[in-house]
Amino acid sequence: MNYIRIFLFLISFSCHSQVVNIETLRKPSDSVKWTGSVSLDVSLIKNTNDIFRIANKAHIQYNNNLNFWLFVNDLNLQKIEDNSLVNRGTQHLRYNRRISKKIKWEVFAQGQYDAISEIGFRGLLGTGPRFKLSKNDNYRFYLGTLIMYEYEKASNAIPDRIQNDIRGSAYLSFSLYPTETISIISTSYYQPKIDILNDYRFSSNTSILFKIFEDLAFKANFNFFHDAFPVSSAVPKTQFELTNGLLYTF
Repeated sequence: MNYIRIFLFLISFSCHSQVVNIETLRKPSDSVKWTGSVSLDVSLIKNTNDIFRIANKAHIQYNNNLNFWLFVNDLNLQKIEDNSLVNRGTQHLRYNRRISKKIKWEVFAQGQYDAISEIGFRGLLGTGPRFKLSKNDNYRFYLGTLIMYEYEKASNAIPDRIQNDIRGSAYLSFSLYPTETISIISTSYYQPKIDILNDYRFSSNTSILFKIFEDLAFKANFNFFHDAFPVSSAVPKTQFELTNGLLYTF
């Protein structure tokens, strides 16, 4: 494997994006076909409250320049006493097939739950082309235009709410490497319902990496998510997350 994430989170607050940003997980691998990363954090704190947190993140990638496979697993549970502050999980599988130097065809499947957003289960299945808009290795721009089927079942707090929808999923992504020590990766998604365009989701993710030493870097990540029609009126339309941390590679 190219590298393993040893320590990632130092500061984390607010909410999160419900759209997986695959661009931050695509690893260039000219000679190594298999790459991946794994992290596991477990915390148990006893003071005036009982605080428990467990987070697991893993991704595995295979790339032979013609075929690209990526699997992502992301689980996060944070509880104070019997109250869940965060309880969510996502599994994502994606396949790319190279059509030409500038075009790939993508297929993906995703399952997720999010108790805070009152999502009991959301399943996605989508496909569409991905276009490479630039050739410069230091400044990479991509455009994806996909169509996807969505099955969504609300949590037990909202019984009998099930939706089956067809949505578009367009994204614009760029990766910038202005110097040898700075990396900037950003992706924005727009996902409207095909028959009701004002029912849409917008998500933006930006990661900035500053290399401190050869194998150690500081990473800042910002997620923004807006859902025009969330599962219920109790769920905020806009959520965001800011994380800062260290990334060690070897």
